[in-house]
Amino acid sequence: MPITHMQHYMVLSKDLEKTRHFYCDVLGLRTGERPPFLFKGLWIYAGDVACIHVAERASYDETSRTGANPANPDDHGSGSVDHIAFAATDYDEMVARFNSHGVKYRATQVPGKPLRQLFVFDPDGIQIEINIRLQPA
Repeated sequence: MPITHMQHYMVLSKDLEKTRHFYCDVLGLRTGERPPFLFKGLWIYAGDVACIHVAERASYDETSRTGANPANPDDHGSGSVDHIAFAATDYDEMVARFNSHGVKYRATQVPGKPLRQLFVFDPDGIQIEINIRLQPA
């Protein structure tokens, strides 16, 4: 198969600092090296992988839009994408982070599987799923 793995997703942010705060301070990821693109933005890393590219929406629209990716959300966007998922190792720590930052979350248990899930929304309305495997007793 030619495709081997997912590399990143891009967030068009209305407020870079709110987006940075959510992904770094709340979720525990970190910012890191980013090429000098013409638009303002951040790259957010999980370990050594730049898994979230953040672009300030206004400067991205101004510098990087073409006929193939117009700024009009009716012509371009995420379509039917409902959420992006991450794996985590500590359920209680994630819940504590959400509570300490006043972030609303929804908790679920996958039926028949040793997997708990937490769902939150980032500042731009993207739903984030966090999967935590239950540890054997």
